[in-house]
Amino acid sequence: MTMQDKSGQRVPDVTFQTLSNEGFVPLTSGDLFAGKTVVVFSLPGAFTPTCSSTHLPRYNELVPAFKSCGVDSIACVSVNDAFVMQAWRADQQADNIEFIPDGSGLFSQGMGALVNKDELGFGMRSWRYSMLVRDGVIEKMFIEPNEPGDPFKVSDADTLLNYLNPTAVLPKRVAVFTKPNCGYCTTAKQKLHDAGFNFEEIELGKGGHSLSLLAAVSGAATTPQVFVDGELLGGAEQLATWLQTIESTKLPAQ
Repeated sequence: MTMQDKSGQRVPDVTFQTLSNEGFVPLTSGDLFAGKTVVVFSLPGAFTPTCSSTHLPRYNELVPAFKSCGVDSIACVSVNDAFVMQAWRADQQADNIEFIPDGSGLFSQGMGALVNKDELGFGMRSWRYSMLVRDGVIEKMFIEPNEPGDPFKVSDADTLLNYLNPTAVLPKRVAVFTKPNCGYCTTAKQKLHDAGFNFEEIELGKGGHSLSLLAAVSGAATTPQVFVDGELLGGAEQLATWLQTIESTKLPAQ
């Protein structure tokens, strides 16, 4: 499909059906956009490979950087129902992202993004794009090219953040290997949290993660093992030393 750039236009006026502990809660376009600066990224479907492995996680990682650029909220739109979107949010541990269930596709249709994915058994879904919206008016869009399959070239978080501020400070990417009932692991995670770092935890014994994996990537057999921006920092002692010596350029936790 060829999606048209709607920069300068208002977002579609629709009502989404979201979920709370009390049941369905209507959320209007006005609720979502009025008086706010909002980053929106729309994708074909919850739990799908590119959406779950790359598109959503990077926006979730860059929430502090977007907030430092004056963005009030980041919204993920998909033609899925509220139950699916709620489950996906929990699975991704993406509490800083607003998951918007466009179950009937009305918002996507209004954006000119609704596309037939019958060949995959999906039915009607959204084309992949991102946009910056200020007080309900679209300022900038990044639309994936009209190519076969599911192109993912321009609607990523880094491209939109670069548009907002090419010199924005990116949060460090921290991963921690842990195991159950490990006091040193608990201490390491608390230190990272107290220092304002978001991190991904890889717990041995869950999801097929084993000691062999830890040894293969770190050369160590003890936990915790901390990686920062792809480099092995080490265990709890090395983490404590690093936290004492790093410059205070990190972004605040959200």
